Amino acid sequence: MPSYTPPLRDMQFVLHEVLNVIEDLNAIPQHADLDADTLNAVLEEGGKFASEVTQPLNLSGDSEGCTLDKTTHEVTTPKGFKEAYAQYVEGGWAALSCDPEYGGQGLPFVANQCFYEMLNGANQAWTMYPGLSHGAYEALHAHGTDEQKKTFLPKLTSGEWTGTMCLTEPHCGTDLGLLRTKAEPVAGAPEGTYKITGNKIFISAGEHDMAPNIVHLVLARLPDAPKGSKGISLFLVPKFLVNADGSLGARNPVFCTGLEHKMGIHGNATAQIALDGAVGTLVGEPNKGLQAMFVMMNAARLGVGNQSLGLTEVAYQNALAYAKERLQMRSLSGPKAKDQPADPIIVHPDVRKMLLTAKAYAEGGRAMSIYCAVMLDKALHHPDEKVRKDSEDVVALLTPIVKAFITDNGFAATNHAMQVFGGHGYIHETGVEQYVRDARINMIYEGTNTVQSLDLLGRKVLANQGATLRKFGKQIEALIAEEGVNEKMAEFINPLAVLADQMTKFTTEIGFKAFANPDEVGGASVDYLRVAGHLVFAYFFARMASVALKKIASGDTDPFYLAKVQTARFYFARLFPETASLMRTARSGVANLLDTDAALA
Repeated sequence: MPSYTPPLRDMQFVLHEVLNVIEDLNAIPQHADLDADTLNAVLEEGGKFASEVTQPLNLSGDSEGCTLDKTTHEVTTPKGFKEAYAQYVEGGWAALSCDPEYGGQGLPFVANQCFYEMLNGANQAWTMYPGLSHGAYEALHAHGTDEQKKTFLPKLTSGEWTGTMCLTEPHCGTDLGLLRTKAEPVAGAPEGTYKITGNKIFISAGEHDMAPNIVHLVLARLPDAPKGSKGISLFLVPKFLVNADGSLGARNPVFCTGLEHKMGIHGNATAQIALDGAVGTLVGEPNKGLQAMFVMMNAARLGVGNQSLGLTEVAYQNALAYAKERLQMRSLSGPKAKDQPADPIIVHPDVRKMLLTAKAYAEGGRAMSIYCAVMLDKALHHPDEKVRKDSEDVVALLTPIVKAFITDNGFAATNHAMQVFGGHGYIHETGVEQYVRDARINMIYEGTNTVQSLDLLGRKVLANQGATLRKFGKQIEALIAEEGVNEKMAEFINPLAVLADQMTKFTTEIGFKAFANPDEVGGASVDYLRVAGHLVFAYFFARMASVALKKIASGDTDPFYLAKVQTARFYFARLFPETASLMRTARSGVANLLDTDAALA
């Protein structure tokens, strides 16, 4: 039976010792009075909820899965899920970072992000129900009408109702310009009221028994809409219509017609949804639905990175515990556990390599995710317009990296964890094989990692001639200037400085090739994103190592700091060097991919 311990010490280290988030947050008027003790207390209680309430349901929820009654179109979630959700709502967790105007607690987004990392580590399938609701809240908060906000935001804020995002159709996934779902105005109804008809698939949390109403945000086309992505509108389609007094009315014809039989996340209902003239109201402007939906999609992309971060952490924890107990062979340099018939497998170098890979990916991912969350808080609420703009640009740059780099790393880390368990990792009871299966979807949905790579290189870097990349690069330059003369930091700063310099030349070279042949972006983008991911990780590992070394130099004997330095040292020695091969393959050009008709005949 797997276990989970919330990584509160590492979270607090990143929050308060590396990023000094309270100082940044106090500059935002609504967070002016927030202090470290309050933030820590919230996360400690959140960790208890994750480890004590949702984690015990993870393995059983995977085994049981969800059940669809095809007669009523109702879905039953695994045993205990509904009760855990009721505790979540009762504890006020849904309202953590929501607007007080709608009943929220008004805490910063970074608090919610840290809480959700723990929820994902405990039980990703369960966490997707409230996670998608928060995305729906964000989209309506940004683009909803006053009436929509008044009717739906208090319920989404409290968690009494849940939400979904309905994009994908059977014939189109990422290419939303191909979608066919139609929206027709309702004669005699209030302006902005439509009947929505079409079919959606792969709708996470699309139907369930955990809440009395589900608020679907649906992409569809108006009758006179332009073709392609410029003709898409966004609609709010509740499972039950809402009466003027806020009570639930008639059942809207938006039904679950099937559940996907999936590789993982069995505890989450991935629904096929049929809309048969379902009543919906327009969100935002006609034909500009993608702009409104991108609020939810970008939140979801950060959330998916957070899902894999949680899985990386919990897989590492369980593999580490197993490696300390499992006896197998002797150390090549002689017995280490002389009172035992064999040594624990943690003495073997390759086992340590796998464990340290997972640990480094977790700690690097945590630093990047928390940093992005703080930048998003500043982008949304900081009183200085320039700070808002700079923060928004950095979040836009890092979002595809959070989604793709952390999820790629998460799949690698969970596979390493399963390998540490050996044959016991391949069976269900130990729980680690579930982490592998659950992690695999995170590389696919909310825009595949290739799509994220194209977004990073094409839109976020080349489209503005690297301006945003240089904006983040200034932070790297500042760290290099500060620590470049510190001999104890040389093993961390020198590789970072070399890659930062190479990144400028690398980006320019790919840009020139793409100018002559746009397909060069497609050929280089996946490798480019991993290089960029390592640049960001290296920056944060250098910052973390700097803090840890200063603590050690001051006489602090907390083993946490030595562990942090050793993890950073491993990262730079064993993981960071893949940047060299990635740049080489990206530079090889697109011809070896496209001039292959005979090979792929």
